[in-house]
Amino acid sequence: MSAPQTRLPAVGAELIMVQIGDQQFAIDIMSVREIRGWASSTPLPHAPPYVRGMINLRGVILPVVDLGSRLGLGTSQPDSSSVVVVAQINGRQVGLLVDAVCDILLLTENMLQETPDVGSTVIQDFVQGVMTTEGGIVTLLSLDEVLPGGMEAEIGAAVAMAA
Repeated sequence: MSAPQTRLPAVGAELIMVQIGDQQFAIDIMSVREIRGWASSTPLPHAPPYVRGMINLRGVILPVVDLGSRLGLGTSQPDSSSVVVVAQINGRQVGLLVDAVCDILLLTENMLQETPDVGSTVIQDFVQGVMTTEGGIVTLLSLDEVLPGGMEAEIGAAVAMAA
């Protein structure tokens, strides 16, 4: 069962553009708490394949999700240019592993277009819309389903036990 779609950002909203492989994605800046350089994470037993592990962020243990893997784009191979975007998702902080942070994009009127209908409702869980920029097509992500409801509770319990 799908979570309700998040509210679309308003005209004038700032979006953080991130790179995963050859694709660019945008995340509403209001969800982002900080951006950190990649540091290895501690594996979390029995976590789904898209959860890289957990990190200690100033005394708070948070899960790190390989965003490319979660979006079905393959597992990331982090290197020195990889970053972890710390985002607030459904009331908790989660680290999102991406290849790079590229830019900040200002949402202008008529910039955001509907997600193309490809016959899959799963896409609607992760994609709020698409935008065309000078650099190509940018996909606006909805972060609500990065950690599905049941999985969020499981990971939260495992992280709490590890702390």
